[in-house]
Amino acid sequence: MHSTIKFVEKFSCGLFLLILALAAASAAQAQGKNEKKIAAKAEESQKASDVFTEIMNVPDKAIPQRLLDKAEAIAVFPGVVKGGFIVGARGGHGVISRRVRGGWTPPAFFNLGGGSVGLPIGASKTDFILLFMNTGALEGLLKDKFEIGGEGSVAAGPVGRSTSASTDAQLKAQILSYSRSKGLFAGLELKGVVIDPDNDDNTAVYGKKAAEILSPTQTLPLAQVPAGVRIFPRTLARYSTRK
Repeated sequence: MHSTIKFVEKFSCGLFLLILALAAASAAQAQGKNEKKIAAKAEESQKASDVFTEIMNVPDKAIPQRLLDKAEAIAVFPGVVKGGFIVGARGGHGVISRRVRGGWTPPAFFNLGGGSVGLPIGASKTDFILLFMNTGALEGLLKDKFEIGGEGSVAAGPVGRSTSASTDAQLKAQILSYSRSKGLFAGLELKGVVIDPDNDDNTAVYGKKAAEILSPTQTLPLAQVPAGVRIFPRTLARYSTRK
C-alpha cells in the first residue's frame, strides 16, 4: 500500500512537471511567433513610410497640403500585387493611422483586395494611398469589412500644389484615393475594393484589435508601441499635425 502511494505521488509530480514544461514550451513558441510578426509589421510600416515620404517630397505632384491637413486617417498599402484585372488577388497589406491631437495613432494593420481598377498596362505592383476625409468614413472602415464605393463615397484625389481644379466630387468625397505604378503618382477611383482589419497581426503586435488601436478615446501612447512600427505615425506627423 505504501509503495502504491509513493508511485502515485511520483506519477502526479511527474505529470505536473510535464504540464509545466509543455506550457513553458507553448509560451516560448507563441512569443517567438509574435516576435516574427512584429518584425514583419515593422518592415511593412517602414515600407509604407517610405512610400509616403517619396510621394510628399515631390511637392508639384504630391497630395495637396490642405487636403492632407483635412484628412482624419491615412492608409498606405505598399506594393499591392495585381493578378489579372483584380487588385490584391494574391494579397495586399498595409497600415492605417488615425489623426489624434498632436499627431497620429499607431498604425493598425489591414488587408486590401478585390475590385477592378484599370491600372497602367504592365504594372505588376502598385502603391495605394487613401485619405479618409471625415469620421463617417472611419466608422465604416472599422467594421469587419469595408467596401470602397459601397459604404464610402470615393473619388480620385487631386495632386500638386493647386487644388483649384478639384471637382465637387473630390471636395465632397469621404475618401480620396491615389495610386503609384511605374513611378506615376495620380488619383485613382477605386470601386469594389474591400479593406478589412488583419486582427491576427494587430493582436500579435499590440494585444488589441484595429477598432481599439484607431479609437479616438483610447489612444495607445507611441512609447508603448514596438519601436519598428512607430515610423509610420511619425512620418505622417512630419507632414501634417493638428495642435
